[in-house]
Amino acid sequence: MPLKAVILIGGPQKGTRFRPLSFEVPKPLFPVAGVPMVQHHIEACAKVPGMKEILLMGFYQPHEALSRFLVSAQQEFKIPIRYLQEYAALGTGGGIYHFRDQILSGGAEAFFVLNADVCSEFPLQEMLEFWQRHGDAQSFVILGTTANRTQALNYGCIVANVDTQEVQHYVEKPSTFVSEIINCGIYLFTPAIFQHIGEVFQRNQQELVLCPYLGEESSNGWQRAEVIRLEQDVFTALAGSGKLYVYKTDGFWSQIKSAGSAIYASRLYLNQYSKSHPERLAQNKPGGPIIQGNVYIHPTASIDSTAVLGPNVSIGEGVTVGAGVRVRESIVLHGASLHDHTCVLNTIVGWDSTIGRWARVEGTPSDPNPNDPYAKIDSETLFRDGRLTPSITILGMSHQHPAAPAPHPEAVFRLLLTPSCSPRRLQCHHPC
Repeated sequence: MPLKAVILIGGPQKGTRFRPLSFEVPKPLFPVAGVPMVQHHIEACAKVPGMKEILLMGFYQPHEALSRFLVSAQQEFKIPIRYLQEYAALGTGGGIYHFRDQILSGGAEAFFVLNADVCSEFPLQEMLEFWQRHGDAQSFVILGTTANRTQALNYGCIVANVDTQEVQHYVEKPSTFVSEIINCGIYLFTPAIFQHIGEVFQRNQQELVLCPYLGEESSNGWQRAEVIRLEQDVFTALAGSGKLYVYKTDGFWSQIKSAGSAIYASRLYLNQYSKSHPERLAQNKPGGPIIQGNVYIHPTASIDSTAVLGPNVSIGEGVTVGAGVRVRESIVLHGASLHDHTCVLNTIVGWDSTIGRWARVEGTPSDPNPNDPYAKIDSETLFRDGRLTPSITILGMSHQHPAAPAPHPEAVFRLLLTPSCSPRRLQCHHPC
């Protein structure tokens, strides 16, 4: 059965809660558990039998890092991977409708749509088998999972028939409790979905004729008509029609909206590596660092044998970790240097950053309630009740002007306070 996959990667105006990290690379390329965030999606899609092509869709301008990643991914997974650039943010449904000819080319009988800002086991094969048992060419599947009653209000909520799993009611971010089953942002469609999206497009055009001041994105009516949201505009109308089903997963799932949620997602993926990619997990070896729990270390990293890493640590390319260093629940990015006896907890250490000797860098974890099996990670705002919300600590990329004097060899890094940073004050312990 010929299949395709579409991964919605958004654009630079999105992902503001991920700053400053998204200033340096497009958010989908940010490394989570050692590989770019979107690579987890591509790996899952490439494993599905019959997958003919993977399309990344968003409104990022041509980007060197994205181009390099696509070339590398094609070589690794031996499957065509292309980027389709939207001329503007068209919504989760507008983009696939705009590029429907590209999606349908080659005779795909069905296609997956995945949001790039989620992490999951991606049970795509299971969704396909579920659709083959329950649906037909005119029906579609949403991946769902269970949330607690309070947090369910932050997601699309699904009411389904207990026996058939047909979606009877769908509400995006309701104001009152509707259901504990939430939308995971992963879908299986057939070409018939474009008829339903087209009806929304036609309705948008008619509304513009009646009231030309309804434009959202610009005064260009055609552009406004193409802004279509799958969740609010399509799923709400399809619910109860016998054409929409939910496949509920008990596997892990989380959104990646903030930098804090990236550390949590890294933990989930590292846990999965024991089954899917054991070769990516570091092991305790003679002469090597002490590994506690699940840890990823890039082959080019230099780690002192007295360092203690883990659990949930990802060490990037070219990173240097000195003697006596302790790293836990953190992501250390390309080229960073952790000098002797530093302690790094609940932190993302930016590209080429340097942490001086004896420094302690500690953030506040953003984990969901460990005592609630259905708890999800909260997407915190920058301020709550007039106070900065505690979160992980982020060290931005280290930049130095060519004419500037070299920093003191033991000077502690610069801290870039951002919406995702901890309010804790970091101090240099060097006698200078």
